[in-house]
Amino acid sequence: MSRLSLVFFLSVACLITAGHASAQSDRMTVAGNVYFEDQHPAVNVLVQLSDSEQVIISSQSTNDSGEFRFTNLSRGTYIIIVNAAGYAPMNLTTDLNYASERSIPIYLRPNAKKKTSPAGSVSTHELSISEKARDLVASGKKKLYQDKDAAGGLADFQQAISAAPDYYEAHYELAMAYLSLGNRSEAEKSFRKSIEVSADKYGEAEVGLGTMMIDKGDYASAEKAIRRGIQLNPNLWLGHYELGRALLNEKKISDATDSAEQARLLAPSAPIVYRLLSNIHLQQKDYPALLQDLDMYLKLDPDSPAGARAKQLREQVQQKIGASHLTPAVVAQ
Repeated sequence: MSRLSLVFFLSVACLITAGHASAQSDRMTVAGNVYFEDQHPAVNVLVQLSDSEQVIISSQSTNDSGEFRFTNLSRGTYIIIVNAAGYAPMNLTTDLNYASERSIPIYLRPNAKKKTSPAGSVSTHELSISEKARDLVASGKKKLYQDKDAAGGLADFQQAISAAPDYYEAHYELAMAYLSLGNRSEAEKSFRKSIEVSADKYGEAEVGLGTMMIDKGDYASAEKAIRRGIQLNPNLWLGHYELGRALLNEKKISDATDSAEQARLLAPSAPIVYRLLSNIHLQQKDYPALLQDLDMYLKLDPDSPAGARAKQLREQVQQKIGASHLTPAVVAQ
């Protein structure tokens, strides 16, 4: 899937497995996905892991798919703490004394005093859609984002659109399913259809289309689409991030910096924001800031393959800091 994934039933499926059954059989992993009530992935939601004494061991924010992952854990009892704005905090005790797999759903409930949704106007629109179509989309989201069954999700979204052709959220989800399946041509068509059916009122679809334009190298069209998405949804951090990417490719470094900083303010725990900032600071030859970007990235994403590459890059930057031959290609890799 591309970097686009926008904000979306709130259950956390926590999969508890042994990391590697061979030499690492005593090291454990806690992973899961967080979803809002409408079953969209909850992006940038704080997830903390504490020991049985409630001492916080690690913290991270969910990624673009609503996923979190704590690795390299010893056997024992842990507490998963999930916090999302507008929702009651939830604590889940997890026993890692055994290597068996378990799926533990967590249902976050809106705060009693103020029931909110990730996008109130969108939820209002969805309430006007037939229950059959909404159920199909809910089923499709679960398959796509939680079960990693993109083909199954695709079929559900197509049925939902047949039942409710004006269901622009379903067209958007259809695009996301096509992206997961690697069918970028159909994904672009579905993003455009979502925009058309919504009468150009669905910011997420605009940002999704703009991101595809970046990947195609059409940066001017990307900038136009993403700016429209931000206009419709100013607090969509991914929109500011993608706008920064488009502007950086257009060599509008100052504007790219502003967009990246806005994304950082809205999503300070999103690792990809610091990846963008590192590219910007490298263009500016601001190597101390570049090192800070890499440090933040490694703090948030130390164990993934990208984290391993960031560690190598940081060593390179330290060795070459001040060297005239340090080029943007280093960070791009």
